[in-house]
Amino acid sequence: MPATVTPNRVEPDRRHHLEDHDNGSGRRPPTDKRTGGGGDNDNWDRSRGNYGPRERLRRARMGVFFAIASDLMFFVAIVSTFFVNQSTGHINVYNQYVNDWTPTAVPRILWFNTLVLLISSLTMEMARRQMFREHDAMDEWLGLGKPITRRTIPWLIATIILGLAFLAGQWTAWRQLAAQHVFFRTNQSSHFFYLITGVHAVHLFLGIAILIAAFTGLYLSRQLETRQIIVDSASWYWHAMGLLWIFLFALLAFCQ
Repeated sequence: MPATVTPNRVEPDRRHHLEDHDNGSGRRPPTDKRTGGGGDNDNWDRSRGNYGPRERLRRARMGVFFAIASDLMFFVAIVSTFFVNQSTGHINVYNQYVNDWTPTAVPRILWFNTLVLLISSLTMEMARRQMFREHDAMDEWLGLGKPITRRTIPWLIATIILGLAFLAGQWTAWRQLAAQHVFFRTNQSSHFFYLITGVHAVHLFLGIAILIAAFTGLYLSRQLETRQIIVDSASWYWHAMGLLWIFLFALLAFCQ
């Protein structure tokens, strides 16, 4: 009986295995341009819960957007109450309607603060863009240094410093109002001024904490896509706080 020769499939199987993985690190190379690559099959093994860079980035952004949306609803409630109280008053002894709202003069330093926050938004966007430079992302993934990290860190540090300068400016504005004997309970207008600027300052302080966490993640995280997602998420939150402040500042400066 003639012998049956079974084709040797070891080499094709080995080649197929190497094509499905990277150079031994257990991860695929980044294939999405937004995470350093070129983009079709970056969402591998979704049935097993292993999401690719594009899917991870999308899920992280959705989480940030939902968190921002909940904050916006809170500020919408404050602004709505602001307008309601602005139009309220009482009838005096002469049977005349008197509006109880006394506008609060906006300290000039808040104009400077607004400029500082706008500049910080630009520096944060520069940090985010540095994380997604395709050529440098591939070099960093291959272990050829950390060009992305080196270029991102200065912009991230600048954003943190500008954010701290904004909070210092807010504190100065509150001290200036206190020196004029305008406090939280002085009148309805001052009540909302302190409430709006104070709540926004708390949210911006949280944003600075997130930036510091992103700065730490650039050193601690070993996965490039994780570092990209951290910085990207922090940037979207920071931009949202900047846009929100512009709206609130316009409300305080022109709608009293």
